[in-house]
Amino acid sequence: MEGVRVLELYSGIGGMHYALKESGIPAQVVAAIDINTTANQIYKHNFPDTVLWSKTIEGITLDDFNRLSFDMILMSPPCQPFTRLGLQGDIADPRTKSFLYILDLLPRLCRPPRFILLENVKGFETSSARERLVKTLTDCGYTFQEIMISPTSVGIPNSRLRYFLLAKISTENFSSKILDAFPHPAESDSPEQPTVLSPPHPGTCQPEEDLQGGHFLYKLETTLEVQRKMSQNNDLSVRQIQDFLEPQMEVDMEQHLLPPKTLLRYALILDIVRPTCRRSVCFTKGYGRYVEGTGSVLQCCTETEMESVFKGLDQCSEDEKLQRLSKLKLRYFTPREVANLMGFPQTFSFPEHVTTKQQYKVLGNSLNVVVVARLLQLLVS
Repeated sequence: MEGVRVLELYSGIGGMHYALKESGIPAQVVAAIDINTTANQIYKHNFPDTVLWSKTIEGITLDDFNRLSFDMILMSPPCQPFTRLGLQGDIADPRTKSFLYILDLLPRLCRPPRFILLENVKGFETSSARERLVKTLTDCGYTFQEIMISPTSVGIPNSRLRYFLLAKISTENFSSKILDAFPHPAESDSPEQPTVLSPPHPGTCQPEEDLQGGHFLYKLETTLEVQRKMSQNNDLSVRQIQDFLEPQMEVDMEQHLLPPKTLLRYALILDIVRPTCRRSVCFTKGYGRYVEGTGSVLQCCTETEMESVFKGLDQCSEDEKLQRLSKLKLRYFTPREVANLMGFPQTFSFPEHVTTKQQYKVLGNSLNVVVVARLLQLLVS
């Protein structure tokens, strides 16, 4: 196959570029474009030879794009206008301006790209932005397929349900190939199961909150939640957390242990996993700064039974609570471990001046490299 010329929009820290390398497709990234200074520094650190434009997409002319003569567009537009926890401003949100600009340019390119891959959060599939995307692709003669996938489908113990759209100038329908390419679907009652969208509509994927019912047990978890976590941990098609951890001697425990104030305030809502677990929740850009809903924490002392710590905890004094909770040795995953769970190779690294807080933030805004690599293989096959 002749080398594919790739344009990487919203390039971030290079997740799409790494996925391209992981896919084995002969390709060259002719330009990467992003306006985030920290992300661009990390991208340049890892891909020093790639042309990186630190400018707004709307500031790039049609002629500039035509001169790049690309065969493929990879893009992960800003997700904030579509996330379920945000205002869901959709196309009224100023952050969608650059994406709408791309859709306006696509039909006017001298040579439209043969392939397009787009990634975004759950919620994009019901947006007006998605409707405009689909109309543009149809008008330009693309065949496309949409799918919701989480890394658990490729054996990685992390839930990160995302919307993907694959498009190519072809008459071939490749929906059946997509599910064939993910041989390890998650458990059937999980919101993490790969779902081909045709067409998408509200409720295509069962939101996790719909699964949370029943009476609370210890640690503010319902019976159904506990059963779901047990089911995930028993899924042998997914690897264990310990496969993605740094060697213990390389982890600065004092830096990553949860501070006493955090333990006392948030203990009952923490998502705690052990090294032998086969699950963890989505890591967001707030990981390490905020606790609720930002990612799992690791129990380092596995000899301590969690139930013995949490049973009757609310009846204890603060000193007793801390004494109990400290036995678990709960710590944050390191940025390197989060990167491992997101499929980044060991060759990926951060420049020395990038802080831990910044590392968590840019990782939370990135994507799963292994999932995208599988989709790219399917797209060009």
